[in-house]
Amino acid sequence: MDLDSIVSAIRGFSGITRKNTVHEIVHFLPTSSFNNIIASEGEDAAAIVYGDDCLLFAADGIMESLVKTDPFYAGYFAVLVNVNDIAAMGGKPLAMVDIMSMSDGKVCSKLLRGMERAVRKFNVPIVGGHTHPDCNYNAIDISIIGTVPRTDLIMSSTAEAGNDIVFAMDTDGFFPEGLRYAWDTTTRKDDKLVQDQLAMMCTVAKEHLVTACKDMSNPGCIGTMGMLLESSGKGGHIDIMKIPRPKNVDMIQWLLTYQGFGFTFSCRPENSKRLIDLFKTVKVDAAVVGKVDDSSELILRCGKDSKVLFDFSKDIITGCNPKRKKK
Repeated sequence: MDLDSIVSAIRGFSGITRKNTVHEIVHFLPTSSFNNIIASEGEDAAAIVYGDDCLLFAADGIMESLVKTDPFYAGYFAVLVNVNDIAAMGGKPLAMVDIMSMSDGKVCSKLLRGMERAVRKFNVPIVGGHTHPDCNYNAIDISIIGTVPRTDLIMSSTAEAGNDIVFAMDTDGFFPEGLRYAWDTTTRKDDKLVQDQLAMMCTVAKEHLVTACKDMSNPGCIGTMGMLLESSGKGGHIDIMKIPRPKNVDMIQWLLTYQGFGFTFSCRPENSKRLIDLFKTVKVDAAVVGKVDDSSELILRCGKDSKVLFDFSKDIITGCNPKRKKK
């Protein structure tokens, strides 16, 4: 396995590079003066204190290229990415609102069919929103609300040195036509199994099995773990050969792929087996793939070879790094 090629592919991947300016936005909109906000920038969802619980808020917009390539999947994934954001925090998704902008009625119809399919698949309703019927472009954006007990909240900025890095991925899926980096694990599966997989994240949170989590999104599995380490102010290593992967899928393609169901975790070593065994019950492959450490480097390993992928003392994925803020 050519680690140089893998490092180059990940560092140059648009799913990574398009996030490089995130810190400029979140630093412009400060949240530190609001005492009821537990989690905000750098997390998959904001967490706001509400009694003994936290309300979870998240929003996602679908890339223009996906809307053009496959509007059905654009609508479907608009729901999927939001429910995964709530699940990553250990929460239960409650409801969504959408904003649709349209210039083409046929595209709008396909977007709506994708959204309707996903609402039934994940059993989370869209309860309102806003429509722009007179735009010169087509777009779909969705915001979601969820809830989690305050004691069960999982964040992505709380990884600890010595933790295992665990990847949990549903390897039973397919790449839809024209979508080279989108692994669909849900549209052809029984609704109950899909919902049970999401609900497993609440069980993980309730049992306090992990110290940090992030759902595998556009940066791919390793890029997502990079964001988790960056926001935690940590480093670590990942053995790419230990990452769950379906047969006959190219390694680089897999490492860059958005996962229909995929989560990166840091957890104390004594909890790793329990975490892996829980995911087996819902047909998700999970494995210990590396370790968190106190360095600033994310290192990839393959056999005896190793390469530095990111050095967070100088590299940025999102820039949401507490150590950098203090300087």
